[in-house]
Amino acid sequence: MEKLADGTWELVIPYPGPGLQYYWLIVDGLNMMDPGSETFYSNGIKTAVEVPSPGEDFYDLKDVPHGHVLQHLFYSKVTESWRRMYIYLPPGYDANPRMHYPVLYLQHGAGEDETEWTHAGRAQFILDNLIAQKKAVPMIVVMNNGFASKPGVVVAPGPATMASRFGVFGDLLTTEAIPEVDANFRTIADREHRAMAGLSMGGMQTFQIGTTHQDLFSYLGVFSGTPMAQAQAQVDALAAQGKAFHDKMHLLWFGVGTTESNFYTRTQEVRAQLDKAGIPSGYYESSGTAHEFQTWRRCLHEFAPLLFQNAASTAKKN
Repeated sequence: MEKLADGTWELVIPYPGPGLQYYWLIVDGLNMMDPGSETFYSNGIKTAVEVPSPGEDFYDLKDVPHGHVLQHLFYSKVTESWRRMYIYLPPGYDANPRMHYPVLYLQHGAGEDETEWTHAGRAQFILDNLIAQKKAVPMIVVMNNGFASKPGVVVAPGPATMASRFGVFGDLLTTEAIPEVDANFRTIADREHRAMAGLSMGGMQTFQIGTTHQDLFSYLGVFSGTPMAQAQAQVDALAAQGKAFHDKMHLLWFGVGTTESNFYTRTQEVRAQLDKAGIPSGYYESSGTAHEFQTWRRCLHEFAPLLFQNAASTAKKN
């Protein structure tokens, strides 16, 4: 950094790529957050700068009708603890009390919590803009904390613990969160009007939960979260269902950044196996982005317009 004549410091860096870029300051060898910047939660509290992306404004705040993001608290018997959901209600929800809406359950990654899809991800603005352009139908979006464990269980790192926690969250989502949302919001409470998607860990949860609860979901979106080799049994189990799964599921969709290395390669492998088994999938590549929110913003922007578009799946009056 260069000290200017007025005593302030200035730094000019090369263009780091579009979207949310995390950074820190090193002061006498100690990494510190920038006290003059906004903080985000990604594997801890971090500061970030929003780098403009020329020609890409689908996640910007625009002069269109806006939905609302609220917090909804509920008590979980599965975890024996209070839980919080962030819920996006589309524009017109309050003004049209007879309308019922389809629901997208949208999950965060291992480094985030239920707040970051509408903070770092700008999901509410993406949906606002798509709905205003009539590219996506009005929908409710529910964001749960994807970490869950049984009372008294010691949480240790490792694949076995991750699989166990996925199972606990799956129980919480399917037996508690979905009924809680259906009871408190004007949803169309059937599988035809219910989708699940997520980024990274949330994508893995979507694959595991969505493919084993086909009675609850008919659209699945996996953003940079294709099951890794240690979860190959999940992929094999799905492939064994073949055309029966394809005929029942309206959409199985994968999105990934082109510079994500392992996730990119694994996504191609899994899609090829499923395609060979008679389960074709939708697909999107985010050009030039890695395992980051710019990839997942783009994935949501591409995925949401594919949901609930048939005439029977639009918002309904009751």
